[in-house]
Amino acid sequence: MTVELHPLSGIPLVEQGDDLVALIADGLARDGITPRDGDIFVLAQKIVSKAEGRMVLLSQVVPSGRAIELANRVAKDPRLVELVLSEAASIVLAKPGVLLVEHRLGFVMPNAGIDQSNVGRPGHEKALLLPVDPDASAEALRERLSRKFDERFAVVINDSVSRAWRNGTCGVAIGCAGLPVLDDLRGMTDLFGRVLQFSITGYADEIAAAASLVMGQCDEGTPVVVVRGLKWRGFTSTASELLRRPSVLTPELVMRV
Repeated sequence: MTVELHPLSGIPLVEQGDDLVALIADGLARDGITPRDGDIFVLAQKIVSKAEGRMVLLSQVVPSGRAIELANRVAKDPRLVELVLSEAASIVLAKPGVLLVEHRLGFVMPNAGIDQSNVGRPGHEKALLLPVDPDASAEALRERLSRKFDERFAVVINDSVSRAWRNGTCGVAIGCAGLPVLDDLRGMTDLFGRVLQFSITGYADEIAAAASLVMGQCDEGTPVVVVRGLKWRGFTSTASELLRRPSVLTPELVMRV
């Protein structure tokens, strides 16, 4: 099996209300790519959030007393902490330089996934929140792309997230439509005939990570990648099914928001 990754060039900086399907169609035409049945469109979370109006001006955020107290503990901007609290279901870890929370969507991530890179020029302090419902966003994009090109597509919305007990960030799927997010290999056999009992692959996360390699993390400006050549088994599902509520979040470790 050969898998191809095609980053779309020339995607402009996205603003609230922009039509992402139109921008993708323009990118496909510009790069001479004809969409095929089974293509997977991977979109960076940033452009989805921007198009959906999830940008916040920090100058318009008034931190609460709790946000100010927590900001002093973690040495962060109280306005940013206020936004984190608004997006968080619980606080997992708070110490100088670190504010790890369980997001309302179920993700455990620093700063509730709120990003300040590639969202505005210096001097214009902005913060970008995750989409309200990434799975719904992915399904809406999948449906419109499939209708526009009369092909069956899948859509993955990816984000760069740090992993527990590992250094560095990695692309993960926060929204999915049109493919199974997990590949359950239990019951199959390995090279030596042993029946697999626990092997379940995070299929959508692997796609998201692969696309991140060509998207880049700095000033590359390639927020859409077409993944071609993959075949999958099973029923389609959503990124919410990738979440496992962490058993380590005992009442002693979690402060409810």
